[in-house]
Amino acid sequence: MSLNEVVITKAIIERFSQKFLEYTEVDTAIVGAGPSGLVAAYFLAKAGRKVAIFERKLSIGGGMWGGGMMFNEIVVQEEGKEILDMFDIGTREYEPGYYTADAVESVTTICSNAMKAGAKVFNCMSVEDVIIREGRVTGLVVIWSPVEMAGLHVDPLSISAKHVIDATGHATEVLHVIERKADVVLNTKTGKIMGERSMWADKAERLTIENTKEICPGVFVSGMAANAAFGGPRMGPVFGGMLLSGKKVAELIISAG
Repeated sequence: MSLNEVVITKAIIERFSQKFLEYTEVDTAIVGAGPSGLVAAYFLAKAGRKVAIFERKLSIGGGMWGGGMMFNEIVVQEEGKEILDMFDIGTREYEPGYYTADAVESVTTICSNAMKAGAKVFNCMSVEDVIIREGRVTGLVVIWSPVEMAGLHVDPLSISAKHVIDATGHATEVLHVIERKADVVLNTKTGKIMGERSMWADKAERLTIENTKEICPGVFVSGMAANAAFGGPRMGPVFGGMLLSGKKVAELIISAG
């Protein structure tokens, strides 16, 4: 059988268009395909929710992908190891209470499971705005990341979502849009993004989970975005809190209905 380049092109355009059309209305839109976003997508999709992840980069995995300073190993504590065990990701004990795992295996395995559960990943897409109706965030406004990077004047498209998760890490990209463009008070002590503090792994791991919550009507924060929003410290290349945060935010959204 000979291959026809135009048929290949048509197949890509048609199948992507079908997928994108189907996911213009979702139950949960997750912004950021890092560890907390991917874990949240898995649990939500497994529960039957329609889930789309929008990732501005070409690659997935966020900070987990590169491990610590491009040494692609990660560390998790006992509780975080339980999430990796659930995905059958290999771990090794380093010292009591410290376990290492391969960063690439961790990211690809969790992402694969999330997609097999029904979640869809749209990479190279940035969120440049949100849709707000009666004080509640009801959707996202997305654009191709290369368009944003090039500074081209190209109008974006819109996604409807019952719930949004800001899983964009240190940048808290969705919350910054809301703070800049909407009269919405965030559920923090100041009513605004409080900002990330300096590294404190033990405290940050605990606060990552505690700070995973609904921060304004329709929007939840998870992972490092939760700490950055509520003024918690960063934790560095230990990822148990990120994984557990993804599970928690999924549970909160499922409970919310």
